[in-house]
Amino acid sequence: MRSLLQNLARRGASAIARQMVKQESWSELLVLQGTQAAMQVRQMDRLAALGDAEFKVFSQWGEDGIIEWLVSRLAGIPESFVEFGVEDYSEANTRFLLCHRNWRGLVIDGAPENIACLQQRQNYWRHNLSAVASFITRDNIDSLIAGAGFAGDIGLLSIDIDGNDYWVWEAVTAVKPWIVIVEYNAVLGDIRPLSIPYQADFRRMGAHHSALYYGASVPAFEHLAARLGYTLAGSNRAGNNLFYVRNDVGTGLIASITDRRPRPSLYAEARDRAGDLALTYGIARRALIDALPVTDIISGQTAALSQMGDLYSPHWTAIQQGMTPSETR
Repeated sequence: MRSLLQNLARRGASAIARQMVKQESWSELLVLQGTQAAMQVRQMDRLAALGDAEFKVFSQWGEDGIIEWLVSRLAGIPESFVEFGVEDYSEANTRFLLCHRNWRGLVIDGAPENIACLQQRQNYWRHNLSAVASFITRDNIDSLIAGAGFAGDIGLLSIDIDGNDYWVWEAVTAVKPWIVIVEYNAVLGDIRPLSIPYQADFRRMGAHHSALYYGASVPAFEHLAARLGYTLAGSNRAGNNLFYVRNDVGTGLIASITDRRPRPSLYAEARDRAGDLALTYGIARRALIDALPVTDIISGQTAALSQMGDLYSPHWTAIQQGMTPSETR
């Protein structure tokens, strides 16, 4: 049966509709290749590190493979997800989960035009997918989730809003995900529990020209996860997403991962004042945001990042400088 978009394109509708048909056809090929990769990942009983399961279909990095491995190890996991910060859903942590496993899902993004674009795609009517346009704060996140009909146990929650991620996860009580994926800011290090101070209208690109001032550090999320009843399974190899599993469902899974230490990021996304890539790498990135305020989420102290002391363990220092950990001693 032809899709609505195919019919529009064949009747000589807009070039946009024809382009969307091409994109949908390409997406189907990606799902087919991803399905083959998923079969291989499911056969991996143990991992040296979570990144060993990586493959990419619609995720930004290798999250699709990690999610597939985690889901396949958790018998009885609820087949539902919530993800926010998805833009138009072209690139997202849950899109392969939606297409491959046909889970029910809710996605939220702050730009109405992104949600409108998403709703024109086949994903929207072929699956049980709810899409909401709303700028997310810690005060509205629960009502947004509950208002879309999600409550209690869900399979996965993915948080990537480039800003108040720590504070928003802390505020989520409407659902109890088995798996939580949250973006961390590796520039803030792996020693201190730091986050940007909460600001309801925070926007990453408006906060600082470098685009490095956002989110929270690994220890901040570790503190929150422990309080909420989650254990870290590890990070992706790119060094920007943490994967947590709820304690009451994931004990055996956690034991099958040898090294669960998160990695620092090595990519150079920093911008200069003109908006061009600054190509600043590793530890040198800290200097770009050292004057900006961060909050120690345990003590409650807010001060300039420069006043927070060392941020990187020897292990992270070694990776960022292209050495082995023993060379930093």
